Amino acid sequence: MNFKTRLRMLRRDKGLSQTQLGNVLGLSTSTISMYENGNREPDFETLELIADYFNVDIGFILGKSDTITRVKEQSFNISKFPNIKPVRYKKVPLLGEIACGEPIYANEERGAFVDCDEDIPADFCLKAHGDSMIGARIYDGDIVFVMKQSIVDNGEIAVVVIDDEATLKRLYFYPDEQMLSLRPENPAFEEIIYRGKELENVVILGKVIACQFDVK
Repeated sequence: MNFKTRLRMLRRDKGLSQTQLGNVLGLSTSTISMYENGNREPDFETLELIADYFNVDIGFILGKSDTITRVKEQSFNISKFPNIKPVRYKKVPLLGEIACGEPIYANEERGAFVDCDEDIPADFCLKAHGDSMIGARIYDGDIVFVMKQSIVDNGEIAVVVIDDEATLKRLYFYPDEQMLSLRPENPAFEEIIYRGKELENVVILGKVIACQFDVK
């Protein structure tokens, strides 16, 4: 066996997806995929990280030995680091894309799911499209996790649907004026205002509570 085969075997033995393993190791899903396809080799530091995580000898993971030489568990005790929290995953349904800019059609991708920490109280997630929310650290292609609710507090980031088109903005509602303001987090974009009867076509799907992105 070679490195790519051993890595795939060790990952599957732990019951991890490529995304889950990447999150644990601080690597992107595409990097794990390239390792397992043989299109890329890790540097020595990353190789040590992988071997430590799976608790195996580097010679085994490189395919140079068929004997798994286990490292003593006491050599790396995660409980010694109070700022490190083990991640436990759950699956959240992915509903198409959400516009960070002008509203776009709210397409629903049925059957698609994204893994997230089980401590995140998300009901669904969306893929961000555009760059109007970069001031809130939400970039094009990021996954935003949403808690379903029809009312959000002023200043919170909400998923809003207007006439079957969805957008992601910081929301402010002024009941006395019957006015809704959807504000971007990018000075290159203007706020969107709805008043009076226009509000009848506006539906709040939920509040954004977390964001997932790949470190590059």
